[in-house]
Amino acid sequence: MPRSKKNIMTALLGLILLAALLLIAHRSASGLRRQAALTGWALAGLFLFLGLFNARKKLAMIPLGSAHFWLRLHVTGGMTALLLFWLHTHSLWPAGFYEQCLAGLFYALTLSGIAGYILQRIYPTRLTMSGVEMIYERIPAEIARLRAQAEDIIVKCTQESSSQVLAKHYFETLEWFFRRPRFFISHAAGIPKAEHWVRHQHHIVTRYLSDRDKDYFRQLEELARYKNKVDLHFALQSIMKGWLLIHIPLTFMALILSFWHVVLVHIYAL
Repeated sequence: MPRSKKNIMTALLGLILLAALLLIAHRSASGLRRQAALTGWALAGLFLFLGLFNARKKLAMIPLGSAHFWLRLHVTGGMTALLLFWLHTHSLWPAGFYEQCLAGLFYALTLSGIAGYILQRIYPTRLTMSGVEMIYERIPAEIARLRAQAEDIIVKCTQESSSQVLAKHYFETLEWFFRRPRFFISHAAGIPKAEHWVRHQHHIVTRYLSDRDKDYFRQLEELARYKNKVDLHFALQSIMKGWLLIHIPLTFMALILSFWHVVLVHIYAL
């Protein structure tokens, strides 16, 4: 089945579940209190289900369905939870301070989930299109290796040529580029600023180089283009890992506050 049809079916499943809850809540309209209890428990159960997505990723070796299927369920469940939250509170922003804290946390969790879904749809494709596979933890060592290669090229060029133009240009400009990951924001936003910068270096220095020096500079350009791909991996993978450090703690905080909310409701209901 095509992926678009699967997404539509998953969304329809979420709407059917929500419609069923709305129907049950409407028929149990003996009072707002009972309706709030029904939607509250449904929301709590949905929270627990959404929390299982992270556990599923840690248990990838167990055949519990594909990760993409669980992602569709997670996204659909998150949107359903937002509608259930509005149905439960009967407003976009509740009145009490504790309820406002819980609502603010829930909205922050929802926004981070939407941002994460967008990242998961865009960034992996961009990383694949770069043509380079890079493990995040190995990026610093890879950049150090590229910097060492670039400096070796400069040393060889200096030894074989009486001109110091390329060496001077490297230590004044290119050494800054090879020192660590650069152009983080432009890589994250998909702006080709890094590629333009590398091409600009070509226009600046090649007019002053001899034919032999140009051969060495072409080697530097090749290293710089490869480093741009490494920098792309650093930027995109850093953002995706940083997103998890926001979304997962928000999830646990929402679960804890929701549990405390249930306890308080039952205490005051006695």
